[in-house]
Amino acid sequence: MGRYFGTDGIRGKAGVTLTDETVYKVGKFVGNYYKDARIVIGMDTRISSKGFEQDLCKGMTESGAKVYLLGYCSTPCLAFTTMNEKFSCGVMISASHNPYTDNGIKIFANDGFKINDEIESLIEDYIDVPEGIENKEGGEVIDYKEAIKTYQNWLLEKYPLDLNGKKVLVDLCNGSNCYTAKDVLNKLNGQFTYINEAPDGTNINNNCGSTHLDMLKEAVKAGDYEMGFAFDGDADRVLFVDENGEVVDGDKIMYLLSKYLKANNLLNGNTLVTTVMSNIGLYKALEKIGVLSDITPVGDKNVSDSMVKNGFVVGGEQSGHIIYSGDCYFGDGLKTALLVLKALNYYGMTLKESVAEVKIYPQLLVNEHVTDKNVVLNDEVINQKIRDVADELGNNGRILVRPSGTEPLIRVMVEAENDELCHKYVYEVIDLIKERGYAAA
Repeated sequence: MGRYFGTDGIRGKAGVTLTDETVYKVGKFVGNYYKDARIVIGMDTRISSKGFEQDLCKGMTESGAKVYLLGYCSTPCLAFTTMNEKFSCGVMISASHNPYTDNGIKIFANDGFKINDEIESLIEDYIDVPEGIENKEGGEVIDYKEAIKTYQNWLLEKYPLDLNGKKVLVDLCNGSNCYTAKDVLNKLNGQFTYINEAPDGTNINNNCGSTHLDMLKEAVKAGDYEMGFAFDGDADRVLFVDENGEVVDGDKIMYLLSKYLKANNLLNGNTLVTTVMSNIGLYKALEKIGVLSDITPVGDKNVSDSMVKNGFVVGGEQSGHIIYSGDCYFGDGLKTALLVLKALNYYGMTLKESVAEVKIYPQLLVNEHVTDKNVVLNDEVINQKIRDVADELGNNGRILVRPSGTEPLIRVMVEAENDELCHKYVYEVIDLIKERGYAAA
């Protein structure tokens, strides 16, 4: 991670740690970096997004760039448009699953990947010392909302489906997919009902979407739906619930897709790419169907890097950020939902039946706000405690302690045979962090 860029772009509290000036500088640098720059911008539904769009446009046009505005759209729609039309780069204004008070900047190269660390470092240098860029003529701003329809048509062409009247509930999270998902899903011959579909700038991710599934779970049960699924704020993630309102998380989704791709001779290397956060239960289920796993650090960038390097076609995170590289290397919640629906049609199973082999181990994740993440991770007393817990868990569990990529948090996660053991070991570490004086006030 850099001075400003984390595992998923620049992110911070809008107007506080992520300011208009910082966003303007990003725009100014990016507009100048690419020769004869053509840049496309999308944004999620946060109240701060429109102002940041204006800041980017100001910086980019002063550098002579032509700027195309998608308006409100999903991150995958922005990434697809950048790739499909070979823009110099694409910039998404979003803080993903964070509260509306946060916002962020994600930058995509014209191959659909996030920009590399070298470019991120150059942007950070310019933010700190904004020198050496002259204003240029020729900058302009162009409304380009029609590109959203191109993305929607691409998905429908790639994933034609007949759901034969299947009754499905969809949580749009008051976010980006309020503007991109319905026109796709409503053409699949299903009975789709939508909730959290009225963004007002402050209700994105507010007790809804993939990070807050309670509303969806209860509504699926009450409405006798066959399943439900929920996107996050910028719609690069999706999680499901089955007909009983039970959560089908990213691990179970990856299991189903791996099984489906293998059955159709599409699982290159016979391997699924996961992160260190995936549950032990996933790996045990994969062993039963003869699928291997490649485990990376947390972050979709790490997953996609492994997939490119090794030629693997599917990977993702427990959070529901899934990548299928059959057509692109960026996560797309809507595309993942279509793939899951296609797999269910193939097997003729309910969602619950299709993932029944995955027996998830109890898991507890606790986030502790700290004054300095690096100091905590380099404390030998804490590291010895982590080793002791790992030894005690043996082959029947694991402990993972890592820093958040976007917030001043240490995340402590334990998987074990029961909830009591999870709680015991997580709080042994959390309590030690506090005793050592590292907890933020």
